[in-house]
Amino acid sequence: MDTIDEKLDILFFNDEDCGVSYILAQSIQPITIHFVLTSLPVGGAETLLLNLVQRLDRRLFSPHITCLKEPGELGSAFAELCPVHSQLINGKWDLMVLPRLVKLFKQTRTQAVVTVGAGDKMFWGRLAARLSAVPVICSALHSTGWPDGVGRLNRLLTPLTDGFIAVAENHAKFLCEYEKFPTEKVFTIRNGVDTDRFRPQFHGHSRLRAELGLSNDAKLVGIVAALREEKNHSQLLQAAVTILQRHPHTHFVIVGDGPQKSHIQAQMAELNLQAHVHLLGCRSDTESILSGLDVFCLTSKNEANPVSILEALACGIPVVAPDVGSIKESVLPGHTGYLTVPMNPASTAEAIIQLLDEPTRAQVLGQRGRTLVCEFASLDAMVAGYESMLCQLYNSKATVLGRDALVLRRVEPTAPGWDVESQLVTAELSKT
Repeated sequence: MDTIDEKLDILFFNDEDCGVSYILAQSIQPITIHFVLTSLPVGGAETLLLNLVQRLDRRLFSPHITCLKEPGELGSAFAELCPVHSQLINGKWDLMVLPRLVKLFKQTRTQAVVTVGAGDKMFWGRLAARLSAVPVICSALHSTGWPDGVGRLNRLLTPLTDGFIAVAENHAKFLCEYEKFPTEKVFTIRNGVDTDRFRPQFHGHSRLRAELGLSNDAKLVGIVAALREEKNHSQLLQAAVTILQRHPHTHFVIVGDGPQKSHIQAQMAELNLQAHVHLLGCRSDTESILSGLDVFCLTSKNEANPVSILEALACGIPVVAPDVGSIKESVLPGHTGYLTVPMNPASTAEAIIQLLDEPTRAQVLGQRGRTLVCEFASLDAMVAGYESMLCQLYNSKATVLGRDALVLRRVEPTAPGWDVESQLVTAELSKT
């Protein structure tokens, strides 16, 4: 890393892993950024946030996690990385959450707030940020409508919001056309996964079957999703009845926990599937489970850009999933898996049977899936997207507010011998 301009403390450096270059102007101190959520259960959005917080450049950002309720299962993992604030609301109608958040944002000299998900945290987080004079206010959204619709009250705060974060191209289109967010305020930052952690494992096939007490020739179909109504696990169980008629040695692995567990267990008994369905609960070794599957399946009623699909593809496993949300951006029919008719058990069964009938083809689809994720859905790309967006929005406010004007700017050399100095955006580092 070489200093280019001592007066402005501007640094130019290369990130060989990402293949990009950066220009960095050190601020007096990193930007304090609060991510506001309800709590931290084990879920896709929460896992994404954990990965993001782990990798945010601490020279630029000082992250805080703010939970309106209890921290939840992932609270301790976040606490190892950054400050975690919790118990800020005492019930749905506790209006004191607003002054509590305002006090917290002011005490920590917050310069950016990102609400994660819709609902109360999106409303209270943004309103408190505005009342605290926080320069940058954003909302990261991870679903398309029910059960996490934005709602009328949250739409009223659109003028106060600098950026709405979509997790895929089709999701961005949904936010603009359905939620009516201004196009210029919508940023697309694709969900990303750790492709070093989620990768094919040589012994994954035999290890998972040994854990389940199955022979090595057993077929395994798996789903990783919280046991909630919108994830629609019952559809997989209905499809399982048809699949077993064609492939009687198939077993089904369900990873996750939640309020629908007793309902799923009752349906397993009703369909006489207890010997073929394995409820594994929440697991911290999902990469090992995924790498042992023959087919990964999702049956959700709606989704945006599911992390579990990206993780399965990164492990080289073909995917069967409904054509909802932005799933079609990662599940390419006949290339990385198959899309099914939403809410249709017969369509799900047919697609899974097709992959079980042709294991060689299924393996090829899985390999293509990993290639796609490595190229377009890496964790590094997601983190870079957040850093770039936050810096862009902060810089747009900094000059007006009289703060350090330049934080980070990604630059791409356009020709051999390009002039670094000509790429710089001159900044007057005035202080209030």
